[in-house]
Amino acid sequence: MQKACRTLLALIALASLAGCSYFQFPGVHKIEIQQGNIITQEMVDQLKPGMTKRQVRFVLGTPLIADPFNQDRWDYFYSKRHPDGKETKERITVFFEGDILTHIAGDFVPNPDVATE
Repeated sequence: MQKACRTLLALIALASLAGCSYFQFPGVHKIEIQQGNIITQEMVDQLKPGMTKRQVRFVLGTPLIADPFNQDRWDYFYSKRHPDGKETKERITVFFEGDILTHIAGDFVPNPDVATE
């Protein structure tokens, strides 16, 4: 009976240790997890007030969040979780009046020195 109790206790300890995130098995490969729209500074530099929604969609891609109640706001979000646990988050919001781009808010700001042809 005492041997069965010890065995059961050892199994419970192993099961609880296996679920612990602090215990890392050596050689386990962890991957990067990317979610959302990848937005670069070069893409944001192409945006100019007065562009149409179609032109903005061509430059940035389809927005991750398009509010059905506010068609004049598109939200782009990107997150990346590195294997070491660090997380990178970036967001940008573009605002329209009707079909015309008015302004941009978020982690990226258009560079006014960049000339587009």
